[in-house]
Amino acid sequence: MRAILGSALGSWDHYAIAPWACPVPAAGEVQVEVHSAGVTFVDALIASGRHQAKVALPFIPGNEVSGVVVAVGDGVTRLAVGDRVACVGVGGKYAERIVVKATAALRIPERMSFDEGAVFRGGFCCAYYALNQAANVKAGESVLVLGAAGAVGLAAVQLAAAMGARVLASASSEQKRDLATRAGATATIDTHADDWRAQVRDWTEARGLDVVVDPVGGTATERAFRALGIGGRHLVIGFASGTIPSLPLNLALVKNASLIGVELSRFEQQHPELAAANDRALIELYDRGAITAPPIAHRFPFEHFRDALTLAATGKSAGSIVLQIKES
Repeated sequence: MRAILGSALGSWDHYAIAPWACPVPAAGEVQVEVHSAGVTFVDALIASGRHQAKVALPFIPGNEVSGVVVAVGDGVTRLAVGDRVACVGVGGKYAERIVVKATAALRIPERMSFDEGAVFRGGFCCAYYALNQAANVKAGESVLVLGAAGAVGLAAVQLAAAMGARVLASASSEQKRDLATRAGATATIDTHADDWRAQVRDWTEARGLDVVVDPVGGTATERAFRALGIGGRHLVIGFASGTIPSLPLNLALVKNASLIGVELSRFEQQHPELAAANDRALIELYDRGAITAPPIAHRFPFEHFRDALTLAATGKSAGSIVLQIKES
Protein backbone atom coordinates (compact mmCIF):
# COMPACT_ATOMS: atom_id res chain seq x y z
CA MET A 1 0.00 0.00 0.00
CA ARG A 2 0.95 3.69 -0.16
CA ALA A 3 1.31 6.25 2.62
CA ILE A 4 2.54 9.80 3.03
CA LEU A 5 5.91 9.43 4.74
CA GLY A 6 7.98 12.15 6.36
CA SER A 7 11.72 11.61 6.76
CA ALA A 8 11.89 14.71 8.98
CA LEU A 9 9.47 17.18 10.51
CA GLY A 10 9.34 20.62 8.96
CA SER A 11 9.09 21.43 5.28
CA TRP A 12 6.55 19.55 3.16
CA ASP A 13 9.53 18.68 0.95
CA HIS A 14 10.42 16.09 3.60
CA TYR A 15 7.16 14.25 2.81
CA ALA A 16 6.37 11.99 -0.13
CA ILE A 17 3.92 9.26 -1.09
CA ALA A 18 5.84 6.00 -0.75
CA PRO A 19 5.27 2.24 -0.38
CA TRP A 20 4.56 1.12 3.19
CA ALA A 21 3.94 -2.29 4.71
CA CYS A 22 0.24 -3.02 5.00
CA PRO A 23 -0.60 -3.26 8.73
CA VAL A 24 -2.26 -6.36 10.21
CA PRO A 25 -4.81 -5.94 13.01
CA ALA A 26 -3.89 -7.46 16.37
CA ALA A 27 -6.40 -8.44 19.04
CA GLY A 28 -8.87 -5.64 19.66
CA GLU A 29 -7.93 -3.82 16.44
CA VAL A 30 -9.46 -3.30 13.01
CA GLN A 31 -7.93 -2.64 9.61
CA VAL A 32 -9.60 0.18 7.68
CA GLU A 33 -9.40 0.99 3.98
CA VAL A 34 -9.17 4.78 4.04
CA HIS A 35 -11.40 6.76 1.70
CA SER A 36 -11.05 10.35 3.00
CA ALA A 37 -8.86 12.18 5.49
CA GLY A 38 -9.36 15.47 7.26
CA VAL A 39 -6.57 18.03 6.98
CA THR A 40 -6.52 20.49 9.86
CA PHE A 41 -4.34 23.20 11.33
CA VAL A 42 -3.25 20.71 14.00
CA ASP A 43 -2.26 18.16 11.34
CA ALA A 44 -0.08 20.81 9.72
CA LEU A 45 1.43 21.84 13.08
CA ILE A 46 2.41 18.28 13.95
CA ALA A 47 3.82 17.53 10.49
CA SER A 48 5.88 20.73 10.59
CA GLY A 49 7.26 19.95 14.06
CA ARG A 50 5.62 22.99 15.66
CA HIS A 51 3.18 21.09 17.89
CA GLN A 52 3.74 19.96 21.48
CA ALA A 53 3.03 16.34 20.43
CA LYS A 54 6.28 14.46 19.85
CA VAL A 55 6.30 11.87 17.08
CA ALA A 56 8.80 9.29 15.86
CA LEU A 57 10.36 9.20 12.38
CA PRO A 58 9.57 8.21 9.74
CA PHE A 59 6.25 9.90 10.37
CA ILE A 60 2.89 9.40 8.68
CA PRO A 61 0.75 12.48 9.41
CA GLY A 62 -3.02 12.64 9.76
CA ASN A 63 -5.29 12.42 12.79
CA GLU A 64 -8.76 11.75 11.40
CA VAL A 65 -10.03 9.61 8.51
CA SER A 66 -13.05 7.69 7.32
CA GLY A 67 -13.30 4.44 5.41
CA VAL A 68 -14.45 0.83 5.47
CA VAL A 69 -13.43 -1.95 7.85
CA VAL A 70 -11.69 -4.66 5.81
CA ALA A 71 -10.35 -6.92 8.59
CA VAL A 72 -10.87 -7.37 12.32
CA GLY A 73 -8.58 -8.73 15.01
CA ASP A 74 -9.41 -11.29 17.66
CA GLY A 75 -12.00 -10.25 20.20
CA VAL A 76 -13.58 -7.50 18.11
CA THR A 77 -17.37 -7.83 18.22
CA ARG A 78 -18.73 -4.29 17.93
CA LEU A 79 -17.47 -3.84 14.36
CA ALA A 80 -17.52 -6.09 11.29
CA VAL A 81 -16.00 -6.18 7.82
CA GLY A 82 -17.91 -3.75 5.61
CA ASP A 83 -18.76 -1.24 8.35
CA ARG A 84 -18.32 2.41 7.40
CA VAL A 85 -16.30 4.11 10.14
CA ALA A 86 -14.61 7.32 11.24
CA CYS A 87 -11.26 6.95 13.03
CA VAL A 88 -9.26 9.35 15.19
CA GLY A 89 -5.83 9.31 16.82
CA VAL A 90 -2.57 11.25 16.66
CA GLY A 91 -0.70 10.59 13.41
CA GLY A 92 -0.49 7.60 11.11
CA LYS A 93 -3.69 8.21 9.14
CA TYR A 94 -2.61 9.48 5.69
CA ALA A 95 -2.33 6.00 4.22
CA GLU A 96 -4.40 3.72 2.02
CA ARG A 97 -4.93 1.33 4.92
CA ILE A 98 -4.56 1.83 8.66
CA VAL A 99 -4.94 -0.24 11.81
CA VAL A 100 -6.61 1.28 14.86
CA LYS A 101 -8.07 0.03 18.10
CA ALA A 102 -11.71 -0.90 17.62
CA THR A 103 -12.60 1.71 20.24
CA ALA A 104 -11.05 4.40 18.01
CA ALA A 105 -13.36 3.55 15.09
CA LEU A 106 -16.91 4.87 15.17
CA ARG A 107 -19.57 3.44 12.86
CA ILE A 108 -21.06 6.30 10.81
CA PRO A 109 -24.54 6.56 9.27
CA GLU A 110 -25.07 5.66 5.63
CA ARG A 111 -26.20 9.19 4.83
CA MET A 112 -22.91 10.64 6.11
CA SER A 113 -20.42 10.78 3.23
CA PHE A 114 -16.83 9.63 3.68
CA ASP A 115 -15.68 13.24 3.24
CA GLU A 116 -18.01 14.34 6.05
CA GLY A 117 -17.00 11.39 8.21
CA ALA A 118 -13.36 12.39 7.89
CA VAL A 119 -13.98 15.78 9.53
CA PHE A 120 -16.87 15.01 11.89
CA ARG A 121 -15.51 13.16 14.86
CA GLY A 122 -12.40 15.02 16.04
CA GLY A 123 -13.98 18.46 16.38
CA PHE A 124 -17.32 17.24 17.69
CA CYS A 125 -15.87 14.78 20.22
CA CYS A 126 -13.59 17.47 21.66
CA ALA A 127 -16.33 20.10 21.75
CA TYR A 128 -18.87 17.71 23.28
CA TYR A 129 -16.48 16.66 26.04
CA ALA A 130 -15.60 20.31 26.68
CA LEU A 131 -19.16 21.60 26.87
CA ASN A 132 -20.81 18.59 28.49
CA GLN A 133 -18.35 17.00 30.93
CA ALA A 134 -15.82 19.82 31.48
CA ALA A 135 -18.12 22.86 31.62
CA ASN A 136 -21.55 21.29 32.24
CA VAL A 137 -23.22 23.91 30.04
CA LYS A 138 -26.86 24.60 30.82
CA ALA A 139 -29.67 25.98 28.68
CA GLY A 140 -29.76 29.76 28.75
CA GLU A 141 -26.07 30.21 29.60
CA SER A 142 -23.87 32.51 27.53
CA VAL A 143 -21.04 30.80 25.65
CA LEU A 144 -18.26 32.59 23.75
CA VAL A 145 -16.51 30.48 21.11
CA LEU A 146 -13.09 31.70 19.97
CA GLY A 147 -11.86 30.52 16.57
CA ALA A 148 -15.49 29.79 15.78
CA ALA A 149 -14.90 28.58 12.21
CA GLY A 150 -12.24 26.01 13.11
CA ALA A 151 -12.97 22.31 13.56
CA VAL A 152 -13.51 22.49 17.32
CA GLY A 153 -14.95 26.00 17.24
CA LEU A 154 -17.63 25.29 14.67
CA ALA A 155 -18.59 22.07 16.44
CA ALA A 156 -18.81 23.98 19.73
CA VAL A 157 -21.12 26.55 18.15
CA GLN A 158 -23.49 23.81 16.96
CA LEU A 159 -23.41 21.83 20.19
CA ALA A 160 -23.81 24.82 22.51
CA ALA A 161 -26.79 25.97 20.46
CA ALA A 162 -28.24 22.44 20.58
CA MET A 163 -27.85 22.54 24.38
CA GLY A 164 -29.94 25.69 24.50
CA ALA A 165 -27.10 28.10 25.23
CA ARG A 166 -26.74 31.60 23.79
CA VAL A 167 -23.66 31.54 21.56
CA LEU A 168 -21.36 34.42 20.64
CA ALA A 169 -18.96 33.36 17.87
CA SER A 170 -15.65 35.20 17.47
CA ALA A 171 -13.96 34.80 14.07
CA SER A 172 -11.49 36.71 11.95
CA SER A 173 -13.37 37.13 8.65
CA GLU A 174 -16.89 37.85 7.46
CA GLN A 175 -16.97 34.49 5.67
CA LYS A 176 -16.08 32.65 8.87
CA ARG A 177 -18.63 34.62 10.89
CA ASP A 178 -21.31 33.78 8.32
CA LEU A 179 -20.38 30.13 8.69
CA ALA A 180 -20.79 30.37 12.47
CA THR A 181 -24.16 32.07 12.08
CA ARG A 182 -25.37 29.23 9.86
CA ALA A 183 -24.13 26.80 12.52
CA GLY A 184 -26.41 28.37 15.11
CA ALA A 185 -24.54 31.27 16.69
CA THR A 186 -26.83 33.81 18.34
CA ALA A 187 -24.42 36.60 17.40
CA THR A 188 -20.91 37.02 15.98
CA ILE A 189 -17.99 39.35 16.63
CA ASP A 190 -14.89 40.27 14.64
CA THR A 191 -11.83 38.84 16.38
CA HIS A 192 -9.85 41.95 15.42
CA ALA A 193 -12.44 44.56 16.48
CA ASP A 194 -10.90 47.40 18.50
CA ASP A 195 -13.92 47.40 20.80
CA TRP A 196 -14.07 43.61 21.13
CA ARG A 197 -14.34 43.64 24.93
CA ALA A 198 -17.00 46.33 24.88
CA GLN A 199 -19.05 44.36 22.37
CA VAL A 200 -18.84 41.22 24.51
CA ARG A 201 -19.83 43.20 27.58
CA ASP A 202 -22.84 44.66 25.76
CA TRP A 203 -23.89 41.23 24.49
CA THR A 204 -23.93 39.85 28.04
CA GLU A 205 -25.67 42.99 29.33
CA ALA A 206 -22.67 43.50 31.66
CA ARG A 207 -23.25 40.16 33.41
CA GLY A 208 -20.18 38.54 31.88
CA LEU A 209 -19.85 35.24 30.08
CA ASP A 210 -20.69 31.88 31.60
CA VAL A 211 -18.32 29.85 29.41
CA VAL A 212 -15.42 30.53 27.03
CA VAL A 213 -14.39 27.88 24.49
CA ASP A 214 -10.75 28.63 23.68
CA PRO A 215 -8.86 26.64 21.03
CA VAL A 216 -6.87 29.77 20.10
CA GLY A 217 -4.63 30.93 22.96
CA GLY A 218 -2.34 33.91 22.47
CA THR A 219 -3.68 37.38 23.28
CA ALA A 220 -7.27 36.15 22.86
CA THR A 221 -7.13 34.16 26.10
CA GLU A 222 -6.69 36.94 28.66
CA ARG A 223 -9.24 39.28 27.17
CA ALA A 224 -11.77 36.43 26.99
CA PHE A 225 -11.02 35.38 30.58
CA ARG A 226 -11.54 38.98 31.69
CA ALA A 227 -14.97 38.87 30.02
CA LEU A 228 -16.14 35.99 32.23
CA GLY A 229 -18.83 36.62 34.81
CA ILE A 230 -18.77 35.41 38.41
CA GLY A 231 -18.35 31.64 38.45
CA GLY A 232 -17.46 31.52 34.75
CA ARG A 233 -15.58 28.63 33.15
CA HIS A 234 -12.77 29.06 30.62
CA LEU A 235 -12.04 25.94 28.56
CA VAL A 236 -8.43 25.68 27.35
CA ILE A 237 -8.46 23.44 24.27
CA GLY A 238 -5.45 24.47 22.20
CA PHE A 239 -3.19 27.21 20.92
CA ALA A 240 -3.99 27.74 17.24
CA SER A 241 -2.43 31.19 17.48
CA GLY A 242 0.93 29.52 18.03
CA THR A 243 1.42 31.24 21.40
CA ILE A 244 0.81 29.70 24.82
CA PRO A 245 -0.50 32.55 26.98
CA SER A 246 -0.15 33.29 30.68
CA LEU A 247 -2.80 34.72 32.97
CA PRO A 248 -2.75 36.93 36.09
CA LEU A 249 -4.23 34.46 38.57
CA ASN A 250 -5.91 37.21 40.57
CA LEU A 251 -8.49 37.31 37.75
CA ALA A 252 -9.63 33.80 38.67
CA LEU A 253 -9.74 34.79 42.34
CA VAL A 254 -11.89 37.89 42.00
CA LYS A 255 -14.31 36.18 39.61
CA ASN A 256 -14.47 32.79 41.33
CA ALA A 257 -13.74 31.60 37.80
CA SER A 258 -12.39 28.25 36.65
CA LEU A 259 -9.67 27.54 34.09
CA ILE A 260 -10.32 24.04 32.76
CA GLY A 261 -7.96 22.07 30.53
CA VAL A 262 -9.58 19.98 27.79
CA GLU A 263 -7.33 17.25 26.35
CA LEU A 264 -9.42 14.76 24.40
CA SER A 265 -6.96 11.88 24.01
CA ARG A 266 -6.30 11.65 27.77
CA PHE A 267 -10.03 11.79 28.48
CA GLU A 268 -10.64 8.94 26.02
CA GLN A 269 -7.82 6.87 27.55
CA GLN A 270 -8.96 7.41 31.13
CA HIS A 271 -12.71 7.17 30.52
CA PRO A 272 -13.25 4.90 27.47
CA GLU A 273 -16.84 4.03 28.35
CA LEU A 274 -17.81 7.67 28.79
CA ALA A 275 -16.02 8.58 25.56
CA ALA A 276 -17.95 5.84 23.74
CA ALA A 277 -21.20 7.18 25.20
CA ASN A 278 -20.27 10.63 23.88
CA ASP A 279 -19.73 9.12 20.42
CA ARG A 280 -23.18 7.56 20.50
CA ALA A 281 -24.73 10.82 21.69
CA LEU A 282 -23.15 12.70 18.78
CA ILE A 283 -24.44 10.21 16.21
CA GLU A 284 -27.91 10.48 17.77
CA LEU A 285 -27.76 14.28 17.51
CA TYR A 286 -26.67 13.93 13.88
CA ASP A 287 -29.41 11.41 13.06
CA ARG A 288 -32.15 13.67 14.38
CA GLY A 289 -30.75 16.75 12.66
CA ALA A 290 -29.71 18.65 15.77
CA ILE A 291 -26.17 18.93 14.36
CA THR A 292 -24.75 18.62 10.85
CA ALA A 293 -21.36 17.53 9.55
CA PRO A 294 -18.92 20.42 9.01
CA PRO A 295 -19.12 21.94 5.51
CA ILE A 296 -16.36 20.85 3.15
CA ALA A 297 -14.65 23.89 1.67
CA HIS A 298 -11.77 22.20 -0.17
CA ARG A 299 -11.10 18.71 -1.55
CA PHE A 300 -7.66 17.58 -2.69
CA PRO A 301 -6.59 14.33 -4.36
CA PHE A 302 -4.10 12.17 -2.46
CA GLU A 303 -1.20 13.31 -4.65
CA HIS A 304 -1.83 16.98 -3.78
CA PHE A 305 -1.35 16.54 -0.03
CA ARG A 306 1.24 19.33 0.12
CA ASP A 307 -1.34 21.83 -1.18
CA ALA A 308 -3.83 20.61 1.43
CA LEU A 309 -1.34 20.96 4.30
CA THR A 310 -0.21 24.37 3.05
CA LEU A 311 -3.80 25.65 3.06
CA ALA A 312 -4.51 24.13 6.48
CA ALA A 313 -1.41 25.77 7.94
CA THR A 314 -2.72 29.23 7.03
CA GLY A 315 -5.85 28.79 9.18
CA LYS A 316 -7.77 30.80 6.58
CA SER A 317 -10.14 28.14 5.28
CA ALA A 318 -13.80 28.83 6.13
CA GLY A 319 -14.80 25.18 6.17
CA SER A 320 -13.08 21.82 6.32
CA ILE A 321 -10.28 20.50 4.12
CA VAL A 322 -10.38 16.90 2.90
CA LEU A 323 -7.75 14.69 1.31
CA GLN A 324 -9.43 12.08 -0.90
CA ILE A 325 -7.24 8.99 -0.58
CA LYS A 326 -9.45 6.47 -2.38
CA GLU A 327 -10.97 7.51 -5.69
CA SER A 328 -14.76 7.25 -5.76
